[in-house]
Amino acid sequence: MDPGAVGDAAAVSPVLRTAAAYGWRLIVVGAAVYAVFVALGRFHLVTLAVFLALVLTALLEPVIRLLSRGMPRWAAVTVGLLCSALLLFGVLSLIGANVAGEWAGLRREFGGGVTRIERWLQGPPLHLRGGTLSHVQEWVSRFVSSHRGTVISTALSGVDRLVEVLTVVALALFCSVCFLHSGDRMWRWFGGQLPTNGRNPVHLAGRTAWTTFTGYTRGIVVVAATNAVLVGVALFVLGVPLAVPLAVLEFFAAFVPLVGSPVALAVAAVVALAAKGPIVAAVVILLIVVIGQLEGHVLHPLVMSRAVRLHPVVVALSVVCGGVTAGVLGAVVAVPLVSVVWAVFAALRANRAGTLPAG
Repeated sequence: MDPGAVGDAAAVSPVLRTAAAYGWRLIVVGAAVYAVFVALGRFHLVTLAVFLALVLTALLEPVIRLLSRGMPRWAAVTVGLLCSALLLFGVLSLIGANVAGEWAGLRREFGGGVTRIERWLQGPPLHLRGGTLSHVQEWVSRFVSSHRGTVISTALSGVDRLVEVLTVVALALFCSVCFLHSGDRMWRWFGGQLPTNGRNPVHLAGRTAWTTFTGYTRGIVVVAATNAVLVGVALFVLGVPLAVPLAVLEFFAAFVPLVGSPVALAVAAVVALAAKGPIVAAVVILLIVVIGQLEGHVLHPLVMSRAVRLHPVVVALSVVCGGVTAGVLGAVVAVPLVSVVWAVFAALRANRAGTLPAG
């Protein structure tokens, strides 16, 4: 061995050697994670379908388990899925009937609301010139007329989007039927293909991942339903139109932690401003603060503390990074994904330390 090489190695700081060792490992891990996300992006429809199937499985598994005590498993799965479909169609029918019933009065209220907003904008503190909103409306009309071809092509591309949505829904239903009917057998078959010495860690990781995912999914549904009920009751008491559709919007928006509920309530505030005036809109804005505090300090600690042990900063960063990477879908998937990864890492680390039983 060259003595000069040994001297050069000894001259390198131990801190630098440690940083270099961690650095190249982090580069390899980052490249692997990037490759996984690229692969998922290539097959984003399949990824979305499998994710929806897992969500549906996590929600229906207790119901299917209860029904299977009195009927065959396949019949329990069929009854559970049919009841879920009827519930979904019932909610959609309720929204449609609510919108149709309030449409005539809503048009009158919005007409008067736009006039009130225009008068308010002309007063202090903004002092906008009269007719500003009319100019904006004329500009929008001219823009739509000059870009009519783009609008038509966008509408036609919406047909392709509809086909994609139907494909995702069909694949998600098919996968959920398989998961609900024979998910345990599928997992045992997968474990049987692994080397003997690797089965226990994989089994522990899979069990931890599924427990965390089901806990998060059921917890977020409880949180979203509670938020939707509170918002619906508050909007109904305030006399804001479209209370039921806005409550349903709040339910689905709550699946994006920290961000979804304020956005949905902001839409409700705009409706309240146009229909009922600035005082009711201010009350709805106050409702945003109250719902946020209730969700962050009461519902999440009580309902989801066992499933998700993430700091709010980690949750916020996960939502933002997921939204930047994959839009709304990424914002929805980010928090459960980070929760599952962290729970699996913690379980495997505890198992290696001997504080958890293997398998």
